[in-house]
Amino acid sequence: MSKEGIERRAHARHRVFKGGRLAFDNGGVVDCTVRNISPGGARLDVTNPAGLPAQFTLHIDSDHFIRHCHPVWRHDNQIGVAFD
Repeated sequence: MSKEGIERRAHARHRVFKGGRLAFDNGGVVDCTVRNISPGGARLDVTNPAGLPAQFTLHIDSDHFIRHCHPVWRHDNQIGVAFD
């Protein structure tokens, strides 16, 4: 089996389509769409991932969900985050 076929995440992610926001220590906020989520992290769509800080808080108001996180990968308008 090739390396591409091996799942490296510690937790399986579940597909979702939920509105969220990223809150920064400086008071800034960026809207996002949560595309999948697990106990360890999530994949988010953002308008522009350039300039995001090294740490922020993900809020999903519909689920009363708040987690501190940091980005682990970026591609186009998507970022993968790990929960701290």
